[in-house]
Amino acid sequence: MKNSKTILFLVAVFVAVQLPAQDLKLWYQHPAKEWVEALPIGNGRLGAMVFGGVQTDRVQFNEETLWSGYPRDYNKKGAYRYLDSIRGLLFAGKQKEAEDLAGREFMGLKSADGDRQAWIKKQKEVLDQRSNPSQTQYNDLSWKRIHQPNYDGWEKEGLGELDGAVWLRKTFDLPEGWKGKDLVLDINKITDLDYTYVNGVLIGSQDNDAARNYKIPASALKAGRNCIAILVLNFANKGGILGYKDAGKQIGIYPVKGNEKDKLSLNGQWKYLIQTDQVPAVGEFQARYQPFGDVVFHVNADETKVKDYRRVLDLETAVLTTAYNYNGVDFKRTYIASQPQQVLAVNFTASRPGSVSFETELTSPHQHFIVEAVDQQTLVLKIQVKDGALRGESYVQVRVTKGSVAVKDNKLIVSKADEATVFIAAATNFKNFKDVSADPSARCRAAIKGIQQQSFASVLKAHVKEYQQYFNTLSVNFYGQKNQPSANESLPTDLRLEKFARSGDPEFVALYMQYGRYLLISSSRPGTYPANLQGIWNELLSPPWGSKYTTNINAEMNYWPAELLGLSPLHDALFKMVEELAVSGKETAKEYYNAPGWVLHHNTDLWRGTAAINASNHGIWVTGGAWLCSHLWERYLFTKDERFLKDTAYPIMREAALFFNHFLIKDPVTGYLISTPSNSPEHGGLVAGPTMDHQIIRALFKSTIEASQILKTDAALRKELEEKYPRIAPNKIGRFGQLQEWMQDVDDTTDKHRHVSHLWGVYPGNEINWETAPELMKAARQSLIYRGDAATGWSLGWKINLWARFKDGNHTYKLIQMLLTPAGRSAGSYPNLFDAHPPFQIDGNFGGAAGIGEMLLQSHTAFVDILPALPDALPNGRINGIHARGGLILDIAWEQKHLTQLNIKAIADGSAQLRYMGKVLPFNFKKGRQYSVSADFKRVVENEKR
Repeated sequence: MKNSKTILFLVAVFVAVQLPAQDLKLWYQHPAKEWVEALPIGNGRLGAMVFGGVQTDRVQFNEETLWSGYPRDYNKKGAYRYLDSIRGLLFAGKQKEAEDLAGREFMGLKSADGDRQAWIKKQKEVLDQRSNPSQTQYNDLSWKRIHQPNYDGWEKEGLGELDGAVWLRKTFDLPEGWKGKDLVLDINKITDLDYTYVNGVLIGSQDNDAARNYKIPASALKAGRNCIAILVLNFANKGGILGYKDAGKQIGIYPVKGNEKDKLSLNGQWKYLIQTDQVPAVGEFQARYQPFGDVVFHVNADETKVKDYRRVLDLETAVLTTAYNYNGVDFKRTYIASQPQQVLAVNFTASRPGSVSFETELTSPHQHFIVEAVDQQTLVLKIQVKDGALRGESYVQVRVTKGSVAVKDNKLIVSKADEATVFIAAATNFKNFKDVSADPSARCRAAIKGIQQQSFASVLKAHVKEYQQYFNTLSVNFYGQKNQPSANESLPTDLRLEKFARSGDPEFVALYMQYGRYLLISSSRPGTYPANLQGIWNELLSPPWGSKYTTNINAEMNYWPAELLGLSPLHDALFKMVEELAVSGKETAKEYYNAPGWVLHHNTDLWRGTAAINASNHGIWVTGGAWLCSHLWERYLFTKDERFLKDTAYPIMREAALFFNHFLIKDPVTGYLISTPSNSPEHGGLVAGPTMDHQIIRALFKSTIEASQILKTDAALRKELEEKYPRIAPNKIGRFGQLQEWMQDVDDTTDKHRHVSHLWGVYPGNEINWETAPELMKAARQSLIYRGDAATGWSLGWKINLWARFKDGNHTYKLIQMLLTPAGRSAGSYPNLFDAHPPFQIDGNFGGAAGIGEMLLQSHTAFVDILPALPDALPNGRINGIHARGGLILDIAWEQKHLTQLNIKAIADGSAQLRYMGKVLPFNFKKGRQYSVSADFKRVVENEKR
């Protein structure tokens, strides 16, 4: 009987192995029109978004160290003097007073401001002229036109990254029935400061984020045509008339005592004049990640005659292609981001000799950029970040086979070549967060010199080989009920996305998982800096949330797939940043808490700011560093690398633990040790004792204790942490059966907030689980039910992992469907499968990929759980190369939701308890050995060495 089972098992394995391979490509039948339709490439340091146009092809590129700002001290000296007062106010229940005091005395320092008032005074001097743009009779015939409003700013209406003083004018005819009446001018939001005139009369001015609802006195109006003129002074970020977030709501005019439904709309074309695009420096708590520039290819072609267009990103090779037929000739462009050669490359070929002709233009959103010819085949783009320390250079060189290349009007002109390759190098003067003395020109010249003797084919070959050492560590395949590809697999990716939520397409889930791995490889190679809020891709000088590192969830979520999905080396980029933060965070711990060790609040940037930013009600959150330490510990748990633990992880963990050992304070009500002042990220304001903090601090203490035991060091500190650990305020179940988010039982069951911070102990933590804390697990699940499924993109990514930990595969899959829904003004995915907060944040891609892995394997408890949350929608599949804590790599196959194969490779010595469908199988393993599990899940057999 045992032999027959084994035979059946091997037959099932053979069937699983013979399943057809999935096509791991994103592809489209048209060029990108919007940035979120373009496709990303990257080598960890350089990233680009490729639009793939036929007549005009834009390659928008970035370099990881180009940020605003400069090296500086982010810390307010002696802020710790206010710590006891803030705590006292919180203990007394005076939250507002505590937030006010903390807002004045406990926040980080901003960068230097320019003289805003002097600048405003200068811009208003135009009003002293008899004829000025506020006057009805002013001659504006030469002014250009722009559509207003736009909630995303005038930047989205063609004014680039404009900050400055801009006049906007529009006329309207006064309705006959409104004569003699006071009117309301409703333009809602304007950024930042406006002086609004009607027929030369100032009717309002505001310098805030509040709505503009100005009264127009009847005396300022006249029969017939009237003129509205607005001087907009925009200092930073998006500018102009924003209007309403609801694009269907109009700006306009209506009588004071009339009906808003009778509003005369002012949506549409306005005339504009840029008075100046020079503005004073604006103080910032932290810096912004910056775009570098654009390489634009111009081709003399009639796009209406293009046939068989196809734009493809191959995830298996990290090669992007654009192909089409034009006038009987097949054209192809191949784009790569080479890590070995540190260049972007674009290769042009055609099926007919002498058919490759195009112009290459360089441009940048940075003001006053310079383009110069280096020689007859090379241009250099030079940029300087406004009000910042960083400058950059990009060398763009074209090499041709036959044909010719020349420079004309600072453009590279390729004529009648058989083949052409454009190489793009870029660098900045950034050395580290304290030193900006590097030579970007020398760096670029070195990169260009490095490819002088190489063909594109050799550069491509080296690129693919280097990339695949990461990508090929894991493969995954999902199939439908009949083990056949779904009908949707043959669709272009944008159409496939539209259909996914309402159709069965398990292969798309596998594609999305591998796309997440591709994005992490592309934005986070060893030796680079970690993926930020947008990975390494950004086109805006003022990107959403500065495209920084938000450390109360988003930066960490970027690395959730690293260990589980076979990308452990990519974690090194995050660890590099953590090492630097431990340095700058030491000063913050001293100045704000008079404490040893290091601390990080909820954001950081290239310059490694660690102080609280933005506002006290959410910026003062102390456990960012402790959370990052959990990534160090996870690397050790997955790899069992004691050298890494000793040399890298433990010293940083120890210093973080020293901080919290000092920081925790006795709660006067419960007697527990609590974290305060802090908050439950971005929710509920400044408080004493948020649940999330305590979960993270317990995890830090526990891992530091265990690490010190493994390394046989710091016995005294270990004893102190062991003594304090049980005194930290525990998780509590509230009156609604929920896991409490705060010390007090004040959760609201109707609250749908995007953060689910108090569930950290379920995921990515592990102290709340079905084995050791089932009641808390039930309470956590109840909290998530109350919070609801709808969320921003990254929040969906978190909830996917939580539902997988709850072992509810079908609910997990439901949220995957929500994540893979076309994004509009709500969460989902853009046509290029970038995650939508909205707008774009890359964390949802990484959280989603990790969550798919969590459905298939979990190892955060004493067990290694096989297929713990497999949904009905993924009945058949195979994953090879998924990792478990303890030093195991697993190959898993299943048919009709039943396990058919389990092979294991050990990368360390150890023991584990495998668990599947309630069966537990203990086994010991040796590093370098491979094992197979029997069909009845009762034996582990070591495979013969080959």
